[in-house]
Parts: sequence; structure tokens; C-alpha cells
Amino acid sequence: MTGSHHAVVADQYGPRAGDYVSSAVHAGGEDLDRIAEILRARAPARLLDLGCGGGHVAYRAAPHAGEVVALDLTAEMLEAVARTAGERGLRNIAVRQGAAEALPFPDGGFDAVVSRFSVHHWRDAEAGLREARRVLAPGGLAVFADVVAPETPLFDTHLQAVELLRDPSHVRDYAASEWMGMLARAGFTVTGATRRRMRMEFASWTARTRTPPDHARAIRSLQALAPAETRAHFAIEPDGSFTIDAMTFEAIPAGTGAV
Repeated sequence: MTGSHHAVVADQYGPRAGDYVSSAVHAGGEDLDRIAEILRARAPARLLDLGCGGGHVAYRAAPHAGEVVALDLTAEMLEAVARTAGERGLRNIAVRQGAAEALPFPDGGFDAVVSRFSVHHWRDAEAGLREARRVLAPGGLAVFADVVAPETPLFDTHLQAVELLRDPSHVRDYAASEWMGMLARAGFTVTGATRRRMRMEFASWTARTRTPPDHARAIRSLQALAPAETRAHFAIEPDGSFTIDAMTFEAIPAGTGAV
């Protein structure tokens, strides 16, 4: 694989679009239920699913929003989302190709922006968050859900290493403190943050990204050689399955007050 980071992302996920539409990890979860709950209460006229992947935010948002725009870098992902939305009768979902760092939308065009399990792929997370703030209307709400890295460097290094071995498009799982700093600098005020633990079943985790066998063996080697405190932190199991942290951040444009 050669070319820009965006090309690496597209090459990585284009052939796997169907896997992400059908992925049980992405299709459900407490974070997705929370997002649906927020959107049910707010009923946004126009919502952006930023880095939509398999489209699971868009599908859950559609009954509660006037229009949902699902944006992703990868054309094959968008084709799968459009097809699935049609099969489910969700006529208010439109797809658009683009990068988070340069959104193809005017200022303030969305009442809600939601991004789930996408930011860790962005080449420039802060630029993407600034763009999310730019396209968010006054009084709007943004929700960002993603894996978060441990604050402890020993554990952080282990997580980033296994993530990159699994998926060459991985950039970084950010720690909660990094998230808070990035959101503030992008012009957001965080109004809520929820942490959850997520178990990654090793076989499906590597199958979903079609991790090469030698990379999967390297991950298992890192796990086997990890110090006891690292193995305990990630609850590494005999088959390589492990547990990580994820967080959902709810945010509004800075200076607009609580919603």
C-alpha cells in the first residue's frame, strides 16, 4: 500500500465495507443507544454522521432527524450505507464522500454532528474537530464516541502497537485528557463524558480488518511478552481477547451555555 494516509484508509476499508455494516460490535452497544436517546430528545433537522463507516449512527439517527448526511472517505463504505439505508426504507439518509479535515459543507449547516469510532483514523484529529465545530449550527450538539487510550504510558504504548499491527490506517487512540484538550481548542465545551469498557474478541477483531496472519502473531507475541500489569489492565485472555476503554463525549459550541 502506498500513497497518502487518506489513500491508506480507503485501501484498508474499501474491500471491508460489508464487514462493517454487519459487524455486531459496531451495530450495537450502550454508546449507540445513548446517541439514539440524545437524538430522540433533540430531533435535529439536519445531522452529520462524520466518518460513518458502516452507517450505524445514520441508521439509528434517521427516525429522529429530518435529514442525515453520512460522510466517509471510502466510496465502497458509502455504497454499502446507501444500499442498506434503501433496504431498511430510510429515505432521509444521503451519503457524501469527503475527509473530516476538510468537510465539503458550509458553516453552521448541521444541528447535530456525531462521530463514532472514526477519530482514531483521522490524519489530523484537531483539524477534523475544528471542522466539526465549523459546520455545527449555533445551539447545536456534537457527540464523539471512540476508544480512549490509557493515561499511563506503559499501557498506552501497548495499545497503539497492537492497533497499528491490526490496522495500518490507525493513527492514535487518544487519552481522555487529550480529548478534552482537543475539544476545547476546537471551540467546544464538553457537557457530558461517559466511559465504558469494551471486550474485543480476538478472532473477530482481527477478521474484521483482515489482519495478515503474521501481524496477528505479532500481536499475540506482544501480549505474551507484556508485563503483568499490562496484561491485567487489558484483561488479556488466553485466546488473545482483551478489554479496552471507550468514551462518549457530548459537546456544544463554546460560549453558548448549557442545552
